[in-house]
Amino acid sequence: MRDEYLTPEQLQTIKAILEEQLASILDQSRDAVNNLVEVREQDADPLDLAITESNREWTLRLADRERQLITKIRRSLERMHDGEYGTCESCGNEIGFNRLMARPVANLCIDCKTEAEQVESRRRVF
Repeated sequence: MRDEYLTPEQLQTIKAILEEQLASILDQSRDAVNNLVEVREQDADPLDLAITESNREWTLRLADRERQLITKIRRSLERMHDGEYGTCESCGNEIGFNRLMARPVANLCIDCKTEAEQVESRRRVF
């Protein structure tokens, strides 16, 4: 299914959003890495060093989440290029434009996503 239900304008709008998000995350990541290096070199006091290490761990956790988002954004852009963007990877149905605007990296329709979340929730209970 080749993006039949998304108009070229809608597809271009979402593509611009994804590209902007990707550029922003990459810029923020570079800044965060530079900050970590600069701050670490300045700390001499043990308390300051402990605070810096705590902040560093937090920054690294955020960086990991950003890395995952970068992968999803790149995969979405790839799917656009291949004409597969906007179709559910599970059932093959279309993913609505409003859902894609809210979550441009969505790769499941709302029904499949809901089902996946319910399965995940049940796994945590057992």
